[in-house]
Amino acid sequence: MRTLTRLVLRHKLLITAVWLVLAITGALTASSTVHRLTNSFSMPGPAATTEKQIVARYHYGTQDPIVPVLRPPAGQRATDSQVAARADQIFTAAKRVLPEARIVDYANTRDRVFVTADGNTTYALVAVPQKTSFTAGPVSTTVERTLRAAAPDGWRVQMTGIEALSKGSSNKGASVLVETAIGAIGALVVLAFVFGSFLALLPLLIAAVSILTTFLAVLALTQATQISQIVEFLVALIGLGVAIDYSLLVVTRWREERGRGLDNEAAVEKAMEHAGRAVVFSGITVAIGLLALIALPVPLLRSAGIGGVLIPLISVVAAITLLPILLATAGPRLSWPHRRVTAPATKFWTKWAGLVVRRRVVAAVIGIGALAVLAVPTLGLNVGEPKTSALAHTGSAHSALTQLQDGGVPTGAMTPIVVPVHAQDATKVAGQLADVPGVRTAVAPVAGGNRSGDTALVTVIPKAETNVGAGKTTVRAVRDAVDGNSAVIGVGGSGASQLDFIHDVYGNFPLMLGLVAIATFILLARALRSILLPLKAVILNLISLGAAYGVMVFIWQHGHGSEAIWGVPASGAITFWVPVMVFAFLFGLSMDYEVFILSRIREAYDNTGSTGKAVIEGIGHTGRLVTSAALILVLSFLAMSTGPQTDIKILATGLGAGILVDATIVRCLLVPALIGLLGKYNWWFPGWAARLLRVPEPAAPSVAQPTEDRAVSRI
Repeated sequence: MRTLTRLVLRHKLLITAVWLVLAITGALTASSTVHRLTNSFSMPGPAATTEKQIVARYHYGTQDPIVPVLRPPAGQRATDSQVAARADQIFTAAKRVLPEARIVDYANTRDRVFVTADGNTTYALVAVPQKTSFTAGPVSTTVERTLRAAAPDGWRVQMTGIEALSKGSSNKGASVLVETAIGAIGALVVLAFVFGSFLALLPLLIAAVSILTTFLAVLALTQATQISQIVEFLVALIGLGVAIDYSLLVVTRWREERGRGLDNEAAVEKAMEHAGRAVVFSGITVAIGLLALIALPVPLLRSAGIGGVLIPLISVVAAITLLPILLATAGPRLSWPHRRVTAPATKFWTKWAGLVVRRRVVAAVIGIGALAVLAVPTLGLNVGEPKTSALAHTGSAHSALTQLQDGGVPTGAMTPIVVPVHAQDATKVAGQLADVPGVRTAVAPVAGGNRSGDTALVTVIPKAETNVGAGKTTVRAVRDAVDGNSAVIGVGGSGASQLDFIHDVYGNFPLMLGLVAIATFILLARALRSILLPLKAVILNLISLGAAYGVMVFIWQHGHGSEAIWGVPASGAITFWVPVMVFAFLFGLSMDYEVFILSRIREAYDNTGSTGKAVIEGIGHTGRLVTSAALILVLSFLAMSTGPQTDIKILATGLGAGILVDATIVRCLLVPALIGLLGKYNWWFPGWAARLLRVPEPAAPSVAQPTEDRAVSRI
C-alpha cells in the first residue's frame, strides 16, 4: 500500500485528470444510462419457459396486466349489448398505441365476471407487449389518455393494476436525484460534526466521483447485457454510503497521523498503509457478498449484483488513488476552521469499551438476547409480493381498484394466470380450469389478440391475488389440474414465476450463503491472521442478518409502523426478491465495520500484546468512526425509502435496520465482549493455516504479553 501511495503521489496530475474525465463523462451520460436500464423480471423455471413461448407468438410476457376500468353514463348497464360493444371499442383503442396488446373483457368473453355486481362498471385485462414490460406507469398513462379520447361524453375512465398501484398513491415519489440529495445533506451534517472543518467535503467529493464513474461503467455494461432499474437506486444511495465510509476511515487516520507529528505526505502514506489496507479488504468483502447475486439465473438480481459489485470496487479505487492526492495537496488547508489535526481515542468509547470488557459476560448475554428478540419474527417470514392493499392508499389506481372491490370483483383479477394451449382445445381447457378450487373463472376469447396460429391463451382469474398464500395455492392447483394434459403448453403469470423463483433461488439459498461465508472467512483470516476472529465475524453477520429480516417482517409483513411512518398498511409478505438482495448487500456492508474495528484491534494487539488493551484502544479509536459511518448509511437508506415503490421501501428498511443493528448491538457490544471472552485464543493462527492461506506467520508482539485473564482484570 505504501508503494501504491507513493506511485499515486508521483503522478498527481495524470490520476486527477483521469478521475475528472470519468466523473464528467459519467455526469453527461447519466440520463442515457438511466434510460437504458430495464425492468425485466424474468424468472427461472417452467414459468419462464412458458413466457418465452408466449413472447415468441404473442410478443408480450406474462407480467400482470394493466386494468382499465370503465363506468358508462348513469342509467346504462355494462351488460347491455350496445353498451358492452361501446366499452369494447374503448378498450380496443389501446391497440392504437400498443398494436400487439392482448385484451380480455366482457365483450369478447361474455363472462359476467368482467362486470361489477351492480352492472354499472366493467373492466378489462390489457397485457402489454414485451418491449414495454414492467413500465406500466408511463404505459398506463398513455393507454389512459388514449381510452379517454375514445370514450364518449359521460363515460368515466380509470386505470389500475399491480404496477400502477405499486407506483404509489399519486404515481409520484422522490426521484433518485432527490433521494441522493437528501442522503448527501444528511451525510454532510454528520461529517461536519465529525471533522468540524471543510474536510467534511472530501468524502462527499469521493462519493460523487465514485457514483458518476459507476454510472459510466453501468452504461458500458448495458451495451452487452440488460441492467435492472433498481441499480439506479443501489449505485446512487449505497454508493453514497460506502464511498463516504471508506473516505471517512482514511481521512480520520490521516488526521491522527498528522497529530503524531508526521509531515503531510508521510501522514498520507501511513494512513494508506493502515486505513487504506482496511478499505481494500472491506471493498472486496462487500463484493464477495454480491457475487452470490451474479451467480443467480435471475436478470433482476444478476444485474443488481453487477451494479452492486461495481460501486464498492470503484469507491475503493477512488479512496486509494484520488483521496491520497487530495489529502496531500489540499488536506491541511481544508482543516479550517477546526485545526486540531489529531483524532485521539474518544473518552466515551474508551470508557465504554473498558466497561464492556470488564462486564463481558453480561454484555454478551444482553447482546445475544437483543438479537434473538429482533430475529424472532423471521420465523414467520412470508416471501411473495405485497398485497394490493399495501401498494397505494390514494390516487386514481387505488380509486379504480376500490370501485371494483365494492362491486364484488376480487383482487385476484389483478394477477391472472395465463395458460397457453392448442387452439382446438381452448374452450375445453377453460371449462376444466374454471372448476379448480380458488379459480373465479377461466376464459378463452377468440378476439382481442388471444389467438395466434394454432395456439390460444386461456386466462384464469383467481379469487385471491397470486402473491398471497391462497393465491399461491390456486396456482399450484392449476398446475396440478393441467399436469400431463397434452393440450396445455404451460402455465404462466406472475404467480407461477414467483413460485419458481422461490423454489429455485431459496432452495439453493443455504448453499449460496455457505459459499459466501467461506469466501469471506478466508479473506478475513488472511487480513487478520486469525482463525477465531473471522469465524466470529461471519457468525455475527449471519445473526445480525436474521435480526434485519425480523425487523422487516415486524414492520412490513405485520404492519407495525409501516402505516404510521410511510402511510402503507401491512404488506402480508416480503417482496420475493428482497431477502436475497438484503443478504447480498448487508453481509458485505456490515462487514465493513467489522474490518474497520478488527483491523485496529489487531494493530493495537501487535503493539501491546494485550487483548484487553487492544479492544479498548481499537473501540476507542473506531467507535465514533463506525457510528458516524453507520449513521450516514442509515440516512441513505432512509432517503431510499422515500421513493413511491413499496418494494423499494421494504428493501431500504431491511438494509437500514441491518446496518443500525450491526453498528450498535453487534460492533459496539458483542464484538468487544466476545473478544474479551476469547482472550488469547483470538490470535490463534497455526502454522498450517498460515501456509495454506499463504500468509507469513504472525510476528511476536512488540510488548511482552501478560497473561490474558490478569490483563483483562486490570482494565
